[in-house]
Amino acid sequence: MMDMTPVTTLNAARVELRVHEEKPAVSVVGLGYVGAVSTACLSSLGHRVVGVDLDQVKIDQIGAGLSPIHEDGLGDLLSHGVAEGLISTTDDLIHAVRTTDVTFVSVGTPTAADGGCDYSYIESAARSIGVGIAQKKTFHTVVMRCSIPPGTTMKVMTPIIEKISGKVLGTDFGVAFNPEFLREGVAVADFHEPPKTVIGATCARSAGVLKRIYAPVDDRPIITSIETAEMVKYVDNVWHAAKVTFANEVGRLCKPLGVDSHEVMDVFVQDTKLNLSPYYLKPGFAYGGSCLPKEVRAVAHIADGLGLDLPLIQNLCTSNDAHIAEATEMVRKTGAKRVGILGLAFKPGTDDLRESPILEVIAALRAEGVEVTIHDPAITPDTPLEGQLAYVKHGSKGLQALAPELKGMLRADVTDVTTGAEALIVTQKSADYRFAALNAECPVIDLVRLTPERVSRDGYDGIGW
Repeated sequence: MMDMTPVTTLNAARVELRVHEEKPAVSVVGLGYVGAVSTACLSSLGHRVVGVDLDQVKIDQIGAGLSPIHEDGLGDLLSHGVAEGLISTTDDLIHAVRTTDVTFVSVGTPTAADGGCDYSYIESAARSIGVGIAQKKTFHTVVMRCSIPPGTTMKVMTPIIEKISGKVLGTDFGVAFNPEFLREGVAVADFHEPPKTVIGATCARSAGVLKRIYAPVDDRPIITSIETAEMVKYVDNVWHAAKVTFANEVGRLCKPLGVDSHEVMDVFVQDTKLNLSPYYLKPGFAYGGSCLPKEVRAVAHIADGLGLDLPLIQNLCTSNDAHIAEATEMVRKTGAKRVGILGLAFKPGTDDLRESPILEVIAALRAEGVEVTIHDPAITPDTPLEGQLAYVKHGSKGLQALAPELKGMLRADVTDVTTGAEALIVTQKSADYRFAALNAECPVIDLVRLTPERVSRDGYDGIGW
């Protein structure tokens, strides 16, 4: 039978198919926060994505369209990508490189024993990528996506790929650095509406590949050198850490003078021309998470190696530790022997415990015999901690110390924490936590300022107000 489909319809279908086929296939190495989000979001843009990891649990979960982490919207994108045949997972990086056009490297870069960057995961990935590229005849682009000291892409990763592949950089393969600016809890939204897209590349061809990938979400990316792109990632996170520390020091200064630190900072941040974003500039608790502490240490380590004196940056950790110590001392002064914690992760909307500052408070209290119970909406006794423990081997002492007993402290309901508590610590903002804190009959240490106005009752206090 003759096909009666209109020619214009057939042509449109062919164009649509060709456009889809021209989207480069992507392999993503490392299925942690950045890798999982990248896998899901790139597939939502129509790319075929192969996720690669050595953790079989992550491979199985993402391969089944399930999110391995608590991240808004991630599960829906993963399930859709798997259903559409755009997402697959494997532990075979060599095969993934052979069958894709671009490889995003999102492996861990934890703190090494000397305070610098641990390159072991990068080096391991580079060796396998080199083998994969050696088996290809087509051009391949390798994109570093993790936080690393400037120079790492070209001095650590690239030489390994060249040596093992026997191929020529710029001719047979390209290298780029594409920092991510994803905030945990809203990472999917940030991917689709990025604050900026930075592409550092060794050649125009690789830069062009990334420009085409990101065109649907940002058609005006910043093209720069790899070293500049590497440094931008560090500078961004060090600045965020500096903003948190600065606001907290303002709070500690204002409190004994009887000045409302939040009113001071509300005025301060209205100057968006000079004082930039108000996002981090609220006196509250210490900074934490997988990026800020690690990268402040890394930049301080680089400065030490260069013989530079950078007092603010090199003392950010000191100020942050002092803020944690102040929170611990405030609990001690209550005399409480049963303390409830509302909020365990380093920020709301995530189950990430890496260097969460409240862990250091809990560890200190537990060492002094204080009974602690905890609630967090994103964390249960079933939340896996093994990967996070390995990542912070030289970082979070609190998580290391509490790991064996942490799950036993977690409670399913807020009331299970507040009932019987002799003091309450609040580290995250939510309606449930605000209700519990404002109605608590015990002392409350509010580390996030749950209300715009200061609560004027005895026993309700914050570090900076």
